[in-house]
Amino acid sequence: MKLLRYGPMGQEKPGLVGPEGEIRDLSGVVPDINGASLDDQTLDLLRTKDPQNLPLVEGNPRIGACVNNVSKVICIGLNYHDHAAEVGAQPTPEPRIFMKASSAICGPNDNVEIPRGSSQTDWEVELTIVIGTKAKYVTEADAINHIAGYCLANDVSERDFQMRRSGQWVKGKSHDTFCPLGPWLVTRDEIPDPHNLDIWLEVDGVRRQNSNTRNLVHSVPVIVSHLSHFMTLLPGDIILTGTPAGVGMGLKPDPLFLKPGMTMELGIEGLGQQKQVAVSA
Repeated sequence: MKLLRYGPMGQEKPGLVGPEGEIRDLSGVVPDINGASLDDQTLDLLRTKDPQNLPLVEGNPRIGACVNNVSKVICIGLNYHDHAAEVGAQPTPEPRIFMKASSAICGPNDNVEIPRGSSQTDWEVELTIVIGTKAKYVTEADAINHIAGYCLANDVSERDFQMRRSGQWVKGKSHDTFCPLGPWLVTRDEIPDPHNLDIWLEVDGVRRQNSNTRNLVHSVPVIVSHLSHFMTLLPGDIILTGTPAGVGMGLKPDPLFLKPGMTMELGIEGLGQQKQVAVSA
């Protein structure tokens, strides 16, 4: 299934993508797409619903973030071999963990704000794990059973804030709109191998990132198991698994950063696409 949320910001309704790509309303089945609706029992219930019998959503509504009420946005840094190489770093023996504020989450096609005082706002296309059931001290073998599905995210980052402002990376990762999420949450049964998906991003029509998730340093089960030994993962939590080479700060000889009016388009095989315009905050 492909689950989504649609409607004006703050008034989104739950929906799913029908067989012809249309949006079908799920409001009569679940109140929202959030941690309470991502357990296997609820997902199995949703699978029993014939999309043709659900209300058709007319027109072209705004698509919101595909998960609501996210308690934690956890990120894995330097998790593609090619990205680590482009920034002159070695992959870490364990997943490198940092956080984004959940208030950074926005819809997949909403404008991305360049923060006041920013000089180095950058892009990062990322495969994202959505937790479906509570995970604490889980094994790598059992980790997949705690995943509801996957989605696309853009880990927008302000590099000067991230690297030079006397703090952890969270300062450069957490501005409003720095986590476009969606368009869909694709349930794990539709993505049997998350480690073989094409992943890409373009800036103003120029392909900047072009890779495949087979280049991940730490796999999806390793990430979920590892995190669960340091914190309890709750239903609806999201984990951004890292970005491939081609970020703005890694371009040589001249780094490139976002300016108002520039456009990002990005996608992952099977998980849909996003498009954002950069605007001043």
